[in-house]
Amino acid sequence: VQLQASGGGLVQPGGSLRLSCTASGFILDYYAIYWFRQAPGKEREGVSCISSTIGNPFATDSVKGRFTASRDNAKNTVYLQMNNLEPENTAIYYCATDETSNCRGLRDYAMIHWGKGTQVTVSS
Repeated sequence: VQLQASGGGLVQPGGSLRLSCTASGFILDYYAIYWFRQAPGKEREGVSCISSTIGNPFATDSVKGRFTASRDNAKNTVYLQMNNLEPENTAIYYCATDETSNCRGLRDYAMIHWGKGTQVTVSS
């Protein structure tokens, strides 16, 4: 099982990025997919989650209304749309799953599979 986050890059404050999480050897449809991030010198924190069947995403308070997770099961891909980015959002972003179907809180210790991260840098 391999997850891979992609789509990061350098963006100016107020800009947008869409991250993708893809998988090999693993059907994302069945599982809740989480997004975490880790900024330099900081602990990893949960950002968002989207359940498999309901597909109703939620996000941590600091990004609520700006970041939205979605999924395209036909493409076996989960997305994190990030709008109105701020310098504080600079971090490596990871997708992960705890192999359950519904989101159960942004608990990184519960994750079973992690993708390689993608760097997001918000700077003018």
